[in-house]
Amino acid sequence: MKKFGLDATDIRILSAVQQHGQLSKTKLAELVNLSPTPCWARLDRLKAAGYIRGYHAELALERIVDFTQVVVTVSLTHHRKGDFDRFEAAIRALDEVTECIATGGGMDYVMKTATPSLASFQALMETLLSADVEIDRYMTYIATRQVKSSQPNLAKLISGAG
Repeated sequence: MKKFGLDATDIRILSAVQQHGQLSKTKLAELVNLSPTPCWARLDRLKAAGYIRGYHAELALERIVDFTQVVVTVSLTHHRKGDFDRFEAAIRALDEVTECIATGGGMDYVMKTATPSLASFQALMETLLSADVEIDRYMTYIATRQVKSSQPNLAKLISGAG
């Protein structure tokens, strides 16, 4: 675990925050089996070191609004650094793209989008295709239901990293 500069207690704190979000000093200390003051000091140190990017609420969007979720794989025409940079800048500017990862292999990117309708998704893709991002081809997959959405189990990742 030295590789990460974290000890077992740090991992327990990060795991608790990852699973539960913001917690009171008392509750966090209870979950990680540490007294509140040193627990909070460690949490502050972990935040300052950049191990925690932020806190977010997971909303039940399907209870709030009807929307269409589409997974899109994208391959670019050219594979120069500038081509990737242009595409990634365009994607970062689009609120409808909720996730985008660069991949190796047959496709360059896998994206998740959320739009009010299939027609608005198509308009999003037309905007991307007309932008100067040189998409060679893309494949779309309409999401019909969410089966699982979670963060990786930090303790398992760390223990397998040896």
